[in-house]
Amino acid sequence: MYDKLNRFEQIVFDILSVFLLLFYSYSAVLQPAATQYHRGIFVIITYVLIFIAYKSKTLIFRILDYILVFLSTFSIGYWILNFEVINYRTGAETDFDKAVAIIGVLIGIELARRVVGNVFVFLGIILLAYGVYGDYMPELISHAGDTFPELCTSIFYKSDGVFGIMANVLATYVILFVLFGAFLEKSGAQRFFIDFPLAAVGHRIGGPGKVAVIASGLFGSISGSAIANVVSTGTFTIPMMKKAGFKPHVAGGIEPAASISGMFMPPIMGAGGFIMAELTGVPYSQIMLVAVFPALMYVFSVFMMVHYEAKIHDVRGEKSEFSAMHILKTEWFYIMPLVVITVLMLYGYSPGYAAIIGTISCLVVSWIKKETRIGPKRFVEAARLGTLNSLTIGATVGVIGIIIGVLTFSGLVLTFADIVIQLAEGRLWLTIILIALASLVLGMGVPVTAAYLITAVVAVPALTHLGVNEIAAHMIVYWLSQDSNITPPVCIAAFAGATIAGANMWRTAFSSFKFAKFLYLGPFLFGYVPAFTLNGSAGDIVKVFIIIFFGTWLYSYLLSGIWVRQLKSKLK
Repeated sequence: MYDKLNRFEQIVFDILSVFLLLFYSYSAVLQPAATQYHRGIFVIITYVLIFIAYKSKTLIFRILDYILVFLSTFSIGYWILNFEVINYRTGAETDFDKAVAIIGVLIGIELARRVVGNVFVFLGIILLAYGVYGDYMPELISHAGDTFPELCTSIFYKSDGVFGIMANVLATYVILFVLFGAFLEKSGAQRFFIDFPLAAVGHRIGGPGKVAVIASGLFGSISGSAIANVVSTGTFTIPMMKKAGFKPHVAGGIEPAASISGMFMPPIMGAGGFIMAELTGVPYSQIMLVAVFPALMYVFSVFMMVHYEAKIHDVRGEKSEFSAMHILKTEWFYIMPLVVITVLMLYGYSPGYAAIIGTISCLVVSWIKKETRIGPKRFVEAARLGTLNSLTIGATVGVIGIIIGVLTFSGLVLTFADIVIQLAEGRLWLTIILIALASLVLGMGVPVTAAYLITAVVAVPALTHLGVNEIAAHMIVYWLSQDSNITPPVCIAAFAGATIAGANMWRTAFSSFKFAKFLYLGPFLFGYVPAFTLNGSAGDIVKVFIIIFFGTWLYSYLLSGIWVRQLKSKLK
């Protein structure tokens, strides 16, 4: 994408990328809470960069791109400069205020169309139509409705709209952690995340598959994207699995199943943890503590499924040139940035501050080896990579604002909870299944972090009404929001794995679905076992963890089908 830009556009892109890094680093240290300036500047730069990176092909439409750049900058700048004045005249906005709001809302839809696709356009239009014509809807979901200008004004200026939770979390935490991940990758750590598991388990039964599971868990914890995880570690692990004897569709299915683990694994959790902390008011350090054991159990589940799959087909890897201990002794420093971030957050420092110190530690670590040193050129490259990685989720800000703004405006947030409770007739297991279906449909065209936020707004009240504690309810929704990565019919991460493996798309998708089964068991554990989210006495938590550990092993053993083969061989 960057390579397709002309030299002027590349220079602008790089300058804005470095500015994002420096401005939000400065802000995280001196002013952790995001003001309208932080949110607005982030949205302006994101919008401008998207219009540059996702440019039109013809001259006429290219001119239109620059007009849209001006209009987006103007509309958001107007909100920033008139923030207090507009708040004072809430309910009595001028016609000019309304015109600016309409421009801002419509540009948000166009940005999402360019980056994410037409699904978001469809969602945005449907929600806007629902907001305007709510009085014509069936009684169950009807509301008073409003004029289009008034609705756009509510969406653009109020705190639960365009500049609401998503913009706040992106400007406060996410951009810094995405940039941290880019700097960690540039420091050479990605190689360690592959070399260490390769030396540790690469030569054992199913070694290459186990390498994929561990490497994807390690790299995914800082990449923040299952798809990015697949295309980065998968380019190495999938060919290695095929060479060892795994069938192409199996190799292509293991990698995306393993890559999802990065979305659950602290310290970054694919940005979802930060949104969770914002919605619940619980410190992010506590969210991390709650998330770590379930994430490890997910990795363990995929690991054991790979082990039994390899045992069935007698797949073994080759011994590495160096031992795991040798690699750990010579490259241990690559894990220090992750340790630094985790320790700082556990000691109560803000996530943004921890990300900045972690990024600085990446720069220090990079200078240990000559070939990985981050000088001025590599510094700009890392800032550019982080910014590019942030554009996909940044492009959803406008439409997320429309969706949440309309849901709040119409009262459908509470109505949806009532609908789910009525359909499930008060049964928690059926409520979880209904939420899984809703998140799967929503995730077919929406980034998983956005899918989590949208689903959480409407589904968490239904779960808490049934007695699930708030963090557990959010964990249920967050885990289920990842299912569109590997669950047919739309499973982008699985299709990416199939492309690398040169395998049939659908066979790969169902294979990935098979290896990621714990993704669907976890939400039930969150709902029915309070100790799974550290809610209970220390004794109860330890007992539950032990039981779940052995239960996960048994669960993986039974689902693998190896016991059927073993039973048949004994009967013969």
